[in-house]
Amino acid sequence: MLTDTGRVFDAHRHIGVLPSYPFYGGPPVSPDTTARATVKQLIADLDAEGTERALVIPNYGVPDPAVAFSFNELAVEAAQSDDRIRAGLWVSPRPEDEARTARALRLAGEPGVKALKLSFLLGGRATDPACLPLLDRIFAEAARHGLVVHVHTSPGAASDIDEVGHLVERYADAVPVHLVHFGGGMSGHIKLAGSRFFDWITAGKRVYTDLSWAIGFAPRWLAQEIERRGIGHDRVLFASDQPWGDFTGEYARLAAATGGGALGELVFRDTFAALYD
Repeated sequence: MLTDTGRVFDAHRHIGVLPSYPFYGGPPVSPDTTARATVKQLIADLDAEGTERALVIPNYGVPDPAVAFSFNELAVEAAQSDDRIRAGLWVSPRPEDEARTARALRLAGEPGVKALKLSFLLGGRATDPACLPLLDRIFAEAARHGLVVHVHTSPGAASDIDEVGHLVERYADAVPVHLVHFGGGMSGHIKLAGSRFFDWITAGKRVYTDLSWAIGFAPRWLAQEIERRGIGHDRVLFASDQPWGDFTGEYARLAAATGGGALGELVFRDTFAALYD
């Protein structure tokens, strides 16, 4: 157990085991070594970590959207098996995924479902006219059911923060938007902590973030900017991103950055509770 109270709330982790894949032209590999195939295995991880609440999202990473969609029912099962768990559903704004996204959205009202997750790493763009009809539908369903929309922000792909920022501008007045990985790299971190994240908050946007995968300087800088500006305390959540992140490492970095005071209480517990409990 990593905390005195054992009350760690994890706002972003995955369930489901991916097939091996020949990434980047190499042999088939399975880098997600801590991926879990069953709810029982997931709960054992939560117990070992001291994680009291968790938002669980389908695992993804191989370039086949059908795999991620196939884990939606497993995420719902997890949420309905244990009150500590909340479910996020995999959705996609790509026209090719319309039928699968429609099936996913039919689960949006299920007990325990609290979020929708989309990523452009498997194709599409936030500003692609072909994606706009399904984006409108995804965010409309999120608003109808009171869900948070999680958006991957990793750089080097169409989902860099400049592109994803259009979703904040368009939808975050009505729907909470969680920017996963705080921009995902150097450019995203600097753009967000330097001004954009706080500009959105000041403008009334319902924008949130986590610092999983963040470069070393980013958590401490963001915490300093929050204290200096006096806003954003309630917009940052702890996320392990298991199995792609490392719970112990992510916890240690963010605990050091927040200093264990009031900001830490919000990051590790209270903001999750406000969004998902």
